[in-house]
Order: sequence, then C-alpha cells, then structure tokens
Amino acid sequence: MKNYLLICSGALLILACNQKSENIENENSGSMIEAEGQNSEEIKAENERILREEAEKKKYEAENVTTLKFDKLVHNFGKVKADTDNFTTFKVTNTGTKPLIITNVEASCGCTTPKKPENPILPGQSDVIDVKFHPNAGQGEVKKTVTVTANTDPKLSELQITASVQD
Repeated sequence: MKNYLLICSGALLILACNQKSENIENENSGSMIEAEGQNSEEIKAENERILREEAEKKKYEAENVTTLKFDKLVHNFGKVKADTDNFTTFKVTNTGTKPLIITNVEASCGCTTPKKPENPILPGQSDVIDVKFHPNAGQGEVKKTVTVTANTDPKLSELQITASVQD
C-alpha cells in the first residue's frame, strides 16, 4: 500500500512538473517572437550604423593613410651590464604623401622604454623613436619588441632590440 501511494504521488508530481514546464516554454516562445519582432528594426538600424561607420573609416583611411620606413628594424646592444641604461634610436621616415602620425609606441616589457615623436612627420621628412633599455640581472640573452602604431596600413610596425645581459 505504501509503495502504491509512493508511485501515485511520484506520477502526479511528474505530470504536474511536465505541465508547468510546457506552460513556461509556451510563455517564453511567445515572448521570444514578440522580442524578435520588436528588435528587427533595432537590429536593422544597428547594422546600417555599422556599415556607415565602416564606410567612413575606409574613406578616412584612404584620405589619411601614409607609409613609413625605418633605418633599421633590429638593434643589437651586444653585451651589456645588468642595471645599466642603454640607449638607441630608430629613424623613421614618412615615405607617403600624407602626414605620418605615430599615435603610440609600446614595449613588450618594463625594462624597455620607447619615446615616440610628438609631432606629425611630413612627407619626405624623418624623426626618431628613442628607446632606453635597462636590463635586470639574470636576463641573459634578450629580444624585446617595440610596437609602433601609426596611420599606416598595416597600423602596427615592430622594432626589436637584442642584448646579452651580463650580471
């Protein structure tokens, strides 16, 4: 008798759960259809905005992108002592027809500190990117990257410094 009551109770519970689950699914389906209908205009407007921005970006790039050339892409400091300042420069020349604007120079680690030109570089003109390398003890052979961001295509250029750090 107890088993019969347990089985009946379980069956009623399962039926009740299934019925409630179907009601929730039906309610959710209806609201999803309504949400899709309401959002289609918003989605269309967002897509149009993205396309407009892309077109404006391409137009800006066509009007403002230039080219550059470095005097070297790698500088080897050779053997350097730990905890010393070591300096080099990378000469950059604007080989295009629009002003070259270097927006950022960033090193791959904290022991390397690059400094970008502050003013635009006119077509045919040159400037320098200064780089200070201050190695720490125990670094051994190092290869560090300086990434240059500018109004060029591609936007990023990479410079490298190498050294053999002596403790």
